[in-house]
Amino acid sequence: MDSPGYIILSRLTLQSRATQVLANNVANADTPGFRAHREVFGAFVARQSAAGQAPGMRETAFVQDRATWREMQSGSMQSTGNPLDLALTGEGFFAVETPGGERFTRAGRFTIGDGGRIVDMEGAALLSTAGAPIAVAPNDTRIEVTGDGTIRSENGVLGRIRVVRFDNPQALRAEGDRHFDAAGAQPEALERPGIRQGVLEGSNVQPIQEMTRLTAELREFQFAAQFAEREGERLSTAVERILRRRS
Repeated sequence: MDSPGYIILSRLTLQSRATQVLANNVANADTPGFRAHREVFGAFVARQSAAGQAPGMRETAFVQDRATWREMQSGSMQSTGNPLDLALTGEGFFAVETPGGERFTRAGRFTIGDGGRIVDMEGAALLSTAGAPIAVAPNDTRIEVTGDGTIRSENGVLGRIRVVRFDNPQALRAEGDRHFDAAGAQPEALERPGIRQGVLEGSNVQPIQEMTRLTAELREFQFAAQFAEREGERLSTAVERILRRRS
């Protein structure tokens, strides 16, 4: 295969990647706290040293998958009235305990799990500033959460929710659609996290825009596939002509 074939194959690979990213965004349009992903593509330039090329044809550019980043703006806020639905009005992440260690999330839909622990949708326990899971007793019937993260019932204070920020949130490693691993970064505690009770932050995905982008990417994939097919036919025709002349 010559250069045009390799170039279009690199384009097809990344069009497939772009389609997967957008499809994942669409699938998580209703996931609380989800952040839309965006792909970053670049050009890999290969210099040609072969003799006999036409002037100006000294470089060949291939498409390169560079990275994926997240749109970090907040999602829409929806009032639910559920006392264990919590939303962060600014930056930051809730800290939760998972089997793999401490993880971080913007998904503030919590419930009461085994042993009275407050857990998220994945079953991870909500952590306090002391690093321990926050739990409620059977006689704790009225749960109140203040803006600074203090959580109390009619029987007293249960703890203060651990909320942290990162200097570079893009460096966090996603685990599933809700949790992030610090990946070696050091979290910084937020003294005034701005928590709203009875409110849930939704995904920041705009479904109509994502579907429009997905449709455009699918069309680009089809165009690239058609080009690859035509290039294959061209090469086959060229080979057949050369063999006829030699026979």
